[in-house]
Amino acid sequence: MSYAPHNDPAVSAATPCQPANPPSTHRASRTGLPNRVTVAVYAADPVLRVGVVHQMRQRPELDLVDLADAERAQVSLVVVDSVDDDVVALLHRLRRNSATRTGLVVGTLKSGALQRVVECGVAAVLRRAEADQDQLLHMVLAIANGEGVLPGDLLGKLLTHVGSLQRSASNQPGLSLSTLTTREAAMLRLVSEGLDTAEIARKTSYSERTVKNVLHAVITRLQLRNRAHAVGYALRNGLI
Repeated sequence: MSYAPHNDPAVSAATPCQPANPPSTHRASRTGLPNRVTVAVYAADPVLRVGVVHQMRQRPELDLVDLADAERAQVSLVVVDSVDDDVVALLHRLRRNSATRTGLVVGTLKSGALQRVVECGVAAVLRRAEADQDQLLHMVLAIANGEGVLPGDLLGKLLTHVGSLQRSASNQPGLSLSTLTTREAAMLRLVSEGLDTAEIARKTSYSERTVKNVLHAVITRLQLRNRAHAVGYALRNGLI
């Protein structure tokens, strides 16, 4: 599945791309008007992209950029039905561009998926059913200004989810949501180097059963999917 940024010749011709400015700085142009926020729209479904682009192109505050300038956009907007592995991979790729902040317009979002997109650096979430012109504008401007946007019910779910993780971590001496034990960190480093269970056991002088149990405990406690996800999480949070 591929996600193409908005690439509408009509939009490009009508609204030439402006150089991306720092999100918190909207300098005045030669006309005395503030520069527009540059936005790149990603969607696997062209119908979804057209709907969002149609809403946004009518706003003078926004400047939709084409494929050539997508990486220079201040805001990347990802429009999807739901969050799957392809969407997560795209969000991770967008996160590597430090000049761009990402928003998600989604049809349905489960609580587990919410944690995934937050870990991917998504700054704002908007349900597609609520994505009218005003809501899209509010979302994009908030993202460009370094703010976050999340529907109230999703915020409640996220806080509940984080709270449950913290309670789970507090029940284990020496552990917290944001830390790993020395043994856990050492094993995750070895996983990141490509070692399998048997090799990790030999390196650490633990049994293979112990290695499996330790790694399983990390994955379960942090509610991750597998070892690769655990390594990625630990690296992103500076734990290994």
